[in-house]
Amino acid sequence: MTKTLHHFIDGKLVEGKSGRMGDVFNPATGDVTALVPLATADEVRDAIRSAAAALPGWAATPPARRTQVLFKFRELLIQHTDDLAEMLSAEHGKTIP
Repeated sequence: MTKTLHHFIDGKLVEGKSGRMGDVFNPATGDVTALVPLATADEVRDAIRSAAAALPGWAATPPARRTQVLFKFRELLIQHTDDLAEMLSAEHGKTIP
């Protein structure tokens, strides 16, 4: 089964508006494993605006709080190591020993 991916804009999953999709291939087999929406110029601008709007808040966040966020991210990476390994393995067309 082929899954359909979405854009992630302003903290939300967003379906593409262009109606155009790109294939995501398994590099080991050449099989199409997913479809990704091809963004419109407006969607690209929305993503850029959202990122630019978020930057001042993050920049103003005290270093101690940013450290907490990054350590939480580290915990989540450790917690989901197997899932991430499977996704990266599929993305690169390699097997996990």
